[in-house]
Amino acid sequence: MTVSHEDLEKLLDDASRGSNATLTVDLEAKEIRGPDGGVVKFDLDDFKRHCLLNGLDDIGLTMEKSSAIDRFEKATAESRPWA
Repeated sequence: MTVSHEDLEKLLDDASRGSNATLTVDLEAKEIRGPDGGVVKFDLDDFKRHCLLNGLDDIGLTMEKSSAIDRFEKATAESRPWA
């Protein structure tokens, strides 16, 4: 995730307000909303954003391809039964 130095200072100031400081991260909109209603835009790689939004780790990413894996395994078993 990337934010400007100015925005980082704003976020740190917001966070320093203690328990009254609520920061809300909106991955869909790529925004962080501060307790005063201010909005900081951030950049995030689309792949990382997809993984975060869908709760995917390395195993989850692999499981998204389970149909293709199954087809490959079946084709391999049919074409090379000795393997």
